[in-house]
Amino acid sequence: MSKKMPVSRLLTFIFLLFSLHAWAQPIPKAPDRVRGEGPFDQLIIRGVTLINGNGSPPIGPVDIVVEQNIIKEIKVVGYPGVPIDEEKRPQLKDGGKELDCNGMFIMPGLIDMHAHIGGAAQGTPAEYVYKLWLGHGITTIREVMARNGLDWTLEEKKRSQKNEITAPRIFTYMGFSMKDEGGRGPTPTSPEEAREWVKRVAKKGADGVKFRYGPPPEVMEAALTEIKKQGLRSAAHHDQMNVAQWNVLHSAKLGLTSMEHWYGLPEALFDDKTVQNYSLNYNYGNEQDRFGEAGLLWLQAARPGSEKWNQVMDELISMDFTLVPTFNIYEANRDLQKARRAEWHETYTLPNLWRFYKPSLISHGSYWHYWTTEKEIQWRKNYELWMQFINEYKNKGGRVAAGSDSGFIYQLYGFSYIRELELLKEAGFHPMEVLSSATLQGAQALGMEDKLGSIQVGKYADFAILQENPLENLKILYGTGAIKLTEENEIIRTSGIRYTIKDGIIYNAKKLLADVRKMVEQSKQKDDFELTQPGQRRKN
Repeated sequence: MSKKMPVSRLLTFIFLLFSLHAWAQPIPKAPDRVRGEGPFDQLIIRGVTLINGNGSPPIGPVDIVVEQNIIKEIKVVGYPGVPIDEEKRPQLKDGGKELDCNGMFIMPGLIDMHAHIGGAAQGTPAEYVYKLWLGHGITTIREVMARNGLDWTLEEKKRSQKNEITAPRIFTYMGFSMKDEGGRGPTPTSPEEAREWVKRVAKKGADGVKFRYGPPPEVMEAALTEIKKQGLRSAAHHDQMNVAQWNVLHSAKLGLTSMEHWYGLPEALFDDKTVQNYSLNYNYGNEQDRFGEAGLLWLQAARPGSEKWNQVMDELISMDFTLVPTFNIYEANRDLQKARRAEWHETYTLPNLWRFYKPSLISHGSYWHYWTTEKEIQWRKNYELWMQFINEYKNKGGRVAAGSDSGFIYQLYGFSYIRELELLKEAGFHPMEVLSSATLQGAQALGMEDKLGSIQVGKYADFAILQENPLENLKILYGTGAIKLTEENEIIRTSGIRYTIKDGIIYNAKKLLADVRKMVEQSKQKDDFELTQPGQRRKN
């Protein structure tokens, strides 16, 4: 007599079957823009304290004058705590717009250097992802991989440039293993194929190329040479399949402009081995093997301060190489319970995305087959060494940019980017250095420092405006704010970002996040979803 499969297990099974095919299916494009005011012939932001991305200390009050999408004037209009002389302020033209931000703080729009615009496998539509980013002050993203397809991503980039959609500015780095219409493969297998692939992608309008799934050295060399010739930029996740032959130093010497995560860096630091100390029953296709043992990599590398450690660091810095560590995306490895129970999941995580996060033999990044205390402790030690390298790299003049890789491993768009900023602070960055990584360092890595990354005359009008000082507490940047006890013994939430301005268009960050909450609630009602813990059955 056959047993019936429980409904919850059947739903999960169907979802996983769907996810096998979903990577090849682009998600729906974002709807036409209905949010945001502007751009205006003239916009004056009044009375803010300016926290710039260039390392300079805060100053205020200032008035910032914008015409269309260009900053025209930044004027100090007084002294802290002293009434402002109205006659000395920039004058509003007929038809202009004033934004009263007296007592608020302004910083450059944030740049997420490792972003994915949702995906069919996760069930995350573009509108949902864009509004989470903008709701957290992220005005520019570097889309690495173009999983929804190059044509799809370039079309969204174009629509964002025209401000036809509510979305950050998009830079597109096509995945070397991705198809134009979306989905994986085939990866070029010969130098000639690699060169032709790069030429075609450049002609279509990609800003760069992202390497993944470890192409052989001769293919990587041909591709990087052609990328440089075509004037594109590049990023790489040096996964384990070919890293023993080709690590980050090989790539950087041939012109790679940035690296993601840390793969390929500890291998460049090996001084007593050529491959990591894999367990003898390791299988790269088993993601718990892959991610579990990746937590041992830094412990196998050369020690901090050693000749090898300094040599690799100095070489990378000499090549003006950018590190994008994405600390947040692996934080669940050192504290699974914390990542899984982050307070924003209940309100902001879509049901399909929550299912995608859960333990699975199929879904990427859902490798919690049996996560142990031992693994978490190994990963905490891994973080200590990884963070030490990143902090020293920054201190020696190397470029470190902030990226999130959201949509996997319990990391939610927007929220996880703010967590990345907190983790840079944990690594040893001053809050002003954190902000620089989130703004100007990212702009430099994109080759856009003349237009983005700091608040400067002649640059684009991309800003995040807050009611509190983020340097004092990075947590106020979260869409959920930070918990605070008042002098009256009342528990409140800080307000977070008030306005996000992209291309001179003013978005109310709170309204964008309210839109996301509504999407999540409607989705839950549609499929009678309840957020449950792994090992608990969904009620029916």
